[in-house]
Amino acid sequence: MKRTLLVAAALCAAAWAHAADPVKIGFLVKQAEEPWFQDEWRYAEVAAKEKGFTLVKIGIPNGEKTMAAIDNLAAQKAQGFVICAPDVKLGKAIERAAKRNNLKVVSVDDRLVDGSGKPIESIPHMGISGYQIGKQVGEGIIAEIKARKWNMAEVGAIRVAYDQLPTGKERTTGAVDALKAAGFPAANIIDAPQAKTDTENAFNATNIALTKNAKFKHWVAVGLNDEAVLGAVRAAEGRGIKADNMIGIGIGGAKAAENELNKPQPTGFFGSVMISAREHGYQTSINLVNWITGKATPPAEVLTKGMLMTRANQAEVRKAMGQ
Repeated sequence: MKRTLLVAAALCAAAWAHAADPVKIGFLVKQAEEPWFQDEWRYAEVAAKEKGFTLVKIGIPNGEKTMAAIDNLAAQKAQGFVICAPDVKLGKAIERAAKRNNLKVVSVDDRLVDGSGKPIESIPHMGISGYQIGKQVGEGIIAEIKARKWNMAEVGAIRVAYDQLPTGKERTTGAVDALKAAGFPAANIIDAPQAKTDTENAFNATNIALTKNAKFKHWVAVGLNDEAVLGAVRAAEGRGIKADNMIGIGIGGAKAAENELNKPQPTGFFGSVMISAREHGYQTSINLVNWITGKATPPAEVLTKGMLMTRANQAEVRKAMGQ
């Protein structure tokens, strides 16, 4: 009897010590250099400071580095990680690596999928409705086309495309559908596939599209993020297309968009549908920590909303989005 009590006491003490261990989590992002991910990290750091946990930030540009990062976190005695993977098809491999290392995992921005392309339901996710956000882009462009009294027949639309990423395709499809619903000619919509989701690759893709379609008087541009649309705007500028003949609306509302909208003279980058980097960085981290400490299991899926931010309404949009 005495031995049983001692064993029970030892187990209770071990459980208490484990519960009292300081929490450490990773925050893994596919393109650490992009302003959006820098903002997510910044807000995750705010959460870490407020709640007293340790945050490990790791860039994971490819699958090999993703797997190495998960093992590295386990070696550092982390208890979980938030991830935006370089390829959503790595979902099952990420799930297996997390289980092998006894790590809890939450996905952010891009939802992880299995081999058949279906979302992995066991991994909680925070993202956006890509299609609905895209529709906001298209509707914003149509409103500005009408405000400028442009003839749609004279307007070309660049769709900076990265269709291998499901949320990227959803966003640009939503934008294009909104344009078409408002009567924009489908024949005037031009695909510009980019090799990577950054400004340089968007610039190169748009340059090719503009070269082949010089007949249009005005231009609009959509893409999966701010960087894609900024690349399109820079390409247009290089061809002498000025702000009064260009309407580009990005997605994200991160630092890159803010810097562009705050330039002394307006550019063809008209605005951005702002999504909350704070919620995606701060709240996902809090959700994961609460899960680790047994306070609450994260919601299976949370889709955040966006607001169109322009030069004219920046302050009120940032306030409304908690930034």
